[in-house]
Amino acid sequence: MPLHRLNSITIGVPDVAATAVYYTDFGLTPEADGWLSSTDGGRQLRIVHAPTRRLVEVSIGADHLDDVAGVAHRLRGAGVPVEEDGTGARTVEPVTGTRVAVRIADPIRQPPTPATPYNGPGRIDRGTGRAPGVLRDTPVRPRKLGHVVLGSTDYEATVRFFTDLVGFRVSDRIGGHGAFLRCSTDHHNLLVLHAPVTFLHHSSWQVDDVDEVGRGAFAMLEGNPERHVWGLGRHHAGSNFFWYLKDPAGNFSEYYSDMDSILDDQLWSPETLEGARGLFHWGPPPPPSFLAPDDLAEIMTGAHQSR
Repeated sequence: MPLHRLNSITIGVPDVAATAVYYTDFGLTPEADGWLSSTDGGRQLRIVHAPTRRLVEVSIGADHLDDVAGVAHRLRGAGVPVEEDGTGARTVEPVTGTRVAVRIADPIRQPPTPATPYNGPGRIDRGTGRAPGVLRDTPVRPRKLGHVVLGSTDYEATVRFFTDLVGFRVSDRIGGHGAFLRCSTDHHNLLVLHAPVTFLHHSSWQVDDVDEVGRGAFAMLEGNPERHVWGLGRHHAGSNFFWYLKDPAGNFSEYYSDMDSILDDQLWSPETLEGARGLFHWGPPPPPSFLAPDDLAEIMTGAHQSR
């Protein structure tokens, strides 16, 4: 696969400082120039000012300059303007107005984390002692940016843009509502959802295991219960554990672990998921505000006023 990673995202918010504090609390490391970094993925989140919250740019990693040139060629062939600078190409997804950059990037190399030992019936893997998850006391640090979720007023057109022109592949679909797309071996790096207005639904950040999902969420909620959105649970699409929180601008952020990997395309058959299976496998039901965030009407008003 010529594409191999989600490099970074740039999000626009009304209050940059407050949002940067939130993502620092979330476990990302602030850099001097305004970027925030994950442990393994490096500089993966940039926060800029915007009148209403939105996904400004998504950057995707490619192996070679020929791969970037292939993306640029397909874009021009479809009549989509594109700029090239010698190491990458940049364009704008027409429906959502999101900038899309494809750049040569090194693969994310993650040092293997030793498997967490779990006891089970007839299986005492950790011997005598407490579970590692209850002994950890260091802050939770996301390992990498896993995926981003974008609402589109014509999600099928947006899906075609990312698959036919940029080179993503479809992993699964939510019947009539969205598509899980990948640009790496992760089950999904981008989920495009049908929506009444363009908006950023959430970004998702990998941690080591389900204990880190829970520990991270509990630390974020201590003194800030209003940050809670949905969790703990496990998705069907991607199979990952999840817990969603909300930043000051209204964007959701997700801690996740144990995501499906698609190492051989021929061994994976995309499904169309219906009903609750498109949302989760187990856990509490999602609140209405997860499906339709409370500020969508405000975002719609802002979108109309900016035209």
